[in-house]
Amino acid sequence: MKKIILLFALVSFVSVTQGQTLTDFNLKNVVDAKQISLKDYSSAPGLVIIFTSVACPFDGYYGNRLKELQNEYSGKLPILLVNSYTEAPEAEEWMLKTAQANGLTLPYLSDKDQVLMTQLNAQRSPEAFVLKNTNGQFTVAYHGAIDDNAQAETGVKQTYLKDAIVNLLSGKNIVQPSARPVGCYIRKK
Repeated sequence: MKKIILLFALVSFVSVTQGQTLTDFNLKNVVDAKQISLKDYSSAPGLVIIFTSVACPFDGYYGNRLKELQNEYSGKLPILLVNSYTEAPEAEEWMLKTAQANGLTLPYLSDKDQVLMTQLNAQRSPEAFVLKNTNGQFTVAYHGAIDDNAQAETGVKQTYLKDAIVNLLSGKNIVQPSARPVGCYIRKK
């Protein structure tokens, strides 16, 4: 019985976003104070969206790994950081300070109305989405954890997000389309 419940929970998790099409959005990038929309990336092969937080300790563990992704895939695939938290410590000025402190120049989008969070059904921070662009339609190809060890970068054995990016860029199917994200819960307003 426990196995059946676990299987149902896993299937429910995957079906929430797998293959879902993203509609256009318009959010402020706190790094340069410009608006960003999905249409800005219409010629890209895909898009990576990572929901993050200023205050969640799990996000702090990923600072170096996000910078590595930025350095490795800059110019190959757009990577967007998104903050959908509405609490005071998550204000835009703190988002900018956090990005600067980590040496991140990636777009960091303020989603305080939780538009993008709701579209993708993001629930945790950090939580990653890889979207494939097919004729201007961005569909979720991967959803979940960045890797298998949030707290110890040196203990990572499976790089779920990086593997999904590599497969997307090489035109291959994503072998593991989901992995349970671990992190802080994003409260809906």
